[in-house]
Amino acid sequence: MYSSIFNRKAELKSANSRLKTITLDHGWKAARASEVIKGEHGFPTDMLSSNVKQNNPWINGVVPGTILTTLLANGLIPDPLYGLNNESIADIGDVGREYYTFWFCNTFKKPKAMLYGDKLWLHFRGINYQAEVHVNSNKKLLSKGMFLRHTIDITDWVMDGENLLSVLVHPPDHPGHIPIEGGQGGDHDIGKDVATQYVEGWDWICAIRDRNTGIWDKVTIFQTGPVRLVDPHLVATFPSSTYTEAQLWATVELMNTTSAQTKVTVTLTATLDGAKSIFAKEIVLVDGNSTLQYSLSPIYVEKPALWWPNGMGDHPLYKVEINIEVDGYNGRSDSWSHMFGFRHIHSYIEPTTNGRKFEVNGEAIFIRGGNWILSDALLRLSEERYNTEIAFHAGMNMNMIRIWAGALAERPEFYNACDRHGMLVWQEFWITGDCDGRGQPPSNENWPLDHELWLTCAYDTVKLLRNHASLALWCGGNEQHPAKDLNDALEERLVIIDPSSGNPSRSLDGTRLYIEGSLWSGIAAGNGLFRDGPYTIQIPEKFFMEWYYPYAFNPEVGNVGVPNADTIRATMPPDAWDPPAALAGEHPNPTWWYHKYIGYADGQNLIPGQIEAFGKYDSLDDFCEKAQLANYHQYRALIEGWNTWMWTHYTGVLIWKTQNPWPGLRGQMYDHLLDQTGGYFGYQHAAEPCHVQLNLHTYNIEVANTTRNSLTNATVEAIAYDVDAKMVYSETFTGLSLEKKKTTIVGEIPLFKTINDQPVYFLRLKLNGVDHGLISRNFYWLHPTPGNYKQLGGVFRDNKIDVVTKATSTRSGDMISIRVVVENTNWLALGKVVVAFGMRFFVTDGSATGVDKRILPVHYSDNWFSLIPNESMTVDISFKVSSPSVRPQLMLRGWNVVERMVHF
Repeated sequence: MYSSIFNRKAELKSANSRLKTITLDHGWKAARASEVIKGEHGFPTDMLSSNVKQNNPWINGVVPGTILTTLLANGLIPDPLYGLNNESIADIGDVGREYYTFWFCNTFKKPKAMLYGDKLWLHFRGINYQAEVHVNSNKKLLSKGMFLRHTIDITDWVMDGENLLSVLVHPPDHPGHIPIEGGQGGDHDIGKDVATQYVEGWDWICAIRDRNTGIWDKVTIFQTGPVRLVDPHLVATFPSSTYTEAQLWATVELMNTTSAQTKVTVTLTATLDGAKSIFAKEIVLVDGNSTLQYSLSPIYVEKPALWWPNGMGDHPLYKVEINIEVDGYNGRSDSWSHMFGFRHIHSYIEPTTNGRKFEVNGEAIFIRGGNWILSDALLRLSEERYNTEIAFHAGMNMNMIRIWAGALAERPEFYNACDRHGMLVWQEFWITGDCDGRGQPPSNENWPLDHELWLTCAYDTVKLLRNHASLALWCGGNEQHPAKDLNDALEERLVIIDPSSGNPSRSLDGTRLYIEGSLWSGIAAGNGLFRDGPYTIQIPEKFFMEWYYPYAFNPEVGNVGVPNADTIRATMPPDAWDPPAALAGEHPNPTWWYHKYIGYADGQNLIPGQIEAFGKYDSLDDFCEKAQLANYHQYRALIEGWNTWMWTHYTGVLIWKTQNPWPGLRGQMYDHLLDQTGGYFGYQHAAEPCHVQLNLHTYNIEVANTTRNSLTNATVEAIAYDVDAKMVYSETFTGLSLEKKKTTIVGEIPLFKTINDQPVYFLRLKLNGVDHGLISRNFYWLHPTPGNYKQLGGVFRDNKIDVVTKATSTRSGDMISIRVVVENTNWLALGKVVVAFGMRFFVTDGSATGVDKRILPVHYSDNWFSLIPNESMTVDISFKVSSPSVRPQLMLRGWNVVERMVHF
């Protein structure tokens, strides 16, 4: 019998520590396949040879990574993302697929403590596009498809001591060519494959020369007992609208690798903050050489800690662990763990606005978020960078990220960060209008060519991501839907299941909305018409006009995004450091043009230059400083305009886009080096959960309360100064009742009814609560039509003032945290009051000698801020120091403020 076989090995214990996982993220060698000597079994014979020929083709390989990251790490190509370097790198469309077909080789040792019946598995979490895998003299050809996991049983292939792993990686079948004029997705041929589509270039990025070919995600070797756990599925349901009790459903796939029927004990535990609160244990029989889908009985959970989106509450996560033990086998056979949030997401088309509305745990969520492309164009993906970027999104007070279809199915580490920060995620599959049905020349709406492969990748992606609390919905594609058979299959498999009619954890998903495309089903016009955008600079006042955008939910509205000057210098050569010679005429230098610069004026739509409104710029630093003020004002006005019409006209908006996977010059709240633009902080203020704002169209003072709680007996203070710091208006509104999920008009500022005939004013608004203190603070610079801030130049800017700073700091390991109090009180020494305008902190390395001396990334609670006379502000700053040789310096700079170092 099966059990007697393992009783012979019962003396070998400590299985809990014995089931090893090896991550193969270093030690790789790589070579172009055409230059490699292959032996009789088809795998390289010269990789480990001590007698390699003089022109040895083997170089250090980067895994996870792409061919370009490997070539770059070995100094064989210039940095493709710097300046115009990409133009000097061979494009696969010109040199052919063989040029980017590479071998990747590594060695590993068989775990020492393997019991009889143990299994060893080789796992690839992502390969682009197809791979031939060799372990010693054994070979397996893997399926095509960039978004497909591969797990291989290598138990009988390994031997004691060192084992050779060789992987031959082929590029996509249809990498396409890049037309001279560029365009969205090049010649669209990449749409024939199941792969990223942005790699042929878009209006915001250059073409990626290897089309992201490579072993681009994790490679692991893991050990199990005779029965393996495959893709457990967790679902929380709530029997009542009070959400005070829940049911946890769990279904596992049990793969029995033996020939005998086996008794398996399945144990589930869940802990919150280290305290065990959920436990279940069941026994099941699994037939030999089979995989059984097994569901535990629903587990009752009393008063679960609810997971809320950012701005609506906390985001507690339970650590769920599932262990399986096999009768007669000593110890665990396999285990799995996942952080899990109890929450219920509901979405529907709201009848008043005809737009899509989201509810979490019964509470309406006003969506204010952004579009995400991917972290890095060369797929240099890391958990640390993911954590930083998602923390940035949460810091902007966003509550949703849309994963654009032309890029990736994002990695679990991305979703882990979204879970922790309460960030809802809209995940799209790999269909875009440009590469799947339109464009010039028109692409084919029935692409990709292999529909079965596309569905296989889609189903596998669902299984990879479905247990994340942050995952809010699936979407078939960007500005297009999948071909009919693909869409029908997804609609059939991704159906929300009511627990009264079945077990939702037994389905592929069963819990989330699926919509066919980003312009359907309550999004934009709702019928597939291209009604997203606009994507260029706007007159800020227009965002507040009724029906500025005629539909309730805008999935893409874009804007400018020039970064700080230091980023230009760090990512472009000196001959590209000149800003556009004539901004309104759109004459950027070739490098700026290549990096997709769009202007801060739009002559076609009669939008005057939003940088030139501050006066002529005389340097790169001057241009970029004025650009940050324009960025701040643009994105704040955009979100505040949506706030004004919350629920009456609008249900949500997503910025196109929040970040860039390369040093692009448009549509970003922080740049590729992870330095925030002014737009980051403008968005951050406008998207506060409870926010006081000025309607730039009516000059009404409004409070947008998007929280779950009403606010009573609140106070709004409004005070205005002219550029000479003369107070021209002051009013306090008291005893305010601010309903939850509503924008309330508090009053109006009559002064600004005649602003067309007046000079520039500064306005500060503050919202206070009796039991909450300061809730929201907002600062505006307001101008005469058509937008002239030139009074902020000349004497106002030239006579720079100093401010008072008081800083304290703490250090924990390599993390430094600083709290700075900034006071605008030094004007007392001048004998006159002054508004301190446009200040920002940045951190440098005092020991650095290069062009870019900044320490990045840095997290700021606020930046690009201004202070009225006798006002103070506290700013929290945190960052990591990479080595003991780094000497961090905190700097403060302002429009009319002396640059200085802040001692901490």
